[in-house]
Amino acid sequence: MLHVLYLVGVAAFAASGVLAAYRANMDPFGGLVLAFAAAVSGGTLRDTILNRDPVWTHDWVLLTLIICVGVGTIIYLRFWQLPHKSLLVVDAVGLSVVTVIGARAGIEAGVTPLAVIILAVLTGVTGEVIRDVLCGEFPPLLLREDVYAIAALAGACCYLALHHLGVGATPAAAVSAGVVFALRMGAVYLGVHLPRPQQLGKRGGDTG
Repeated sequence: MLHVLYLVGVAAFAASGVLAAYRANMDPFGGLVLAFAAAVSGGTLRDTILNRDPVWTHDWVLLTLIICVGVGTIIYLRFWQLPHKSLLVVDAVGLSVVTVIGARAGIEAGVTPLAVIILAVLTGVTGEVIRDVLCGEFPPLLLREDVYAIAALAGACCYLALHHLGVGATPAAAVSAGVVFALRMGAVYLGVHLPRPQQLGKRGGDTG
């Protein structure tokens, strides 16, 4: 079941890569490049840290899925226009699922709880950072005020807590992914942002 969830997350990030390329006016090849970059970057970084071969290097199903989703999204965009926030929604799906998979991988590797959280967040956000950099969008979404890494952090902590409480892997993954998705999309639709340093300084000056 967790592998199925992982495939869902990878597919979502692959689609987000194509959507980002589309908005950056890239050609179809650029869309496929971003599909792969967004889909495998987080897992590759995680597996490299854990000193093991990245999953995609020996999983033909994963690579086939990325190709099919990438090509399918490109064809869809050729004929239809997606809703304005489609990239944010698809990206949130990928973030929520892949973050949880990262947390699970850390637990299975026997690393410390803090390392589990770090691995989970890195797995969730790296694909988005690579995608945005390749699109020429700087700073990436992660490094702006949007609630992104915070959502991944909350989901990682939730999964770790549920694991230590003895909750099964699948329900813990479902709940934790739901937490990430709800926080991310709630922030998008409600316009919630983290305060910038200059905003904090202004508030401090107002009270001084």
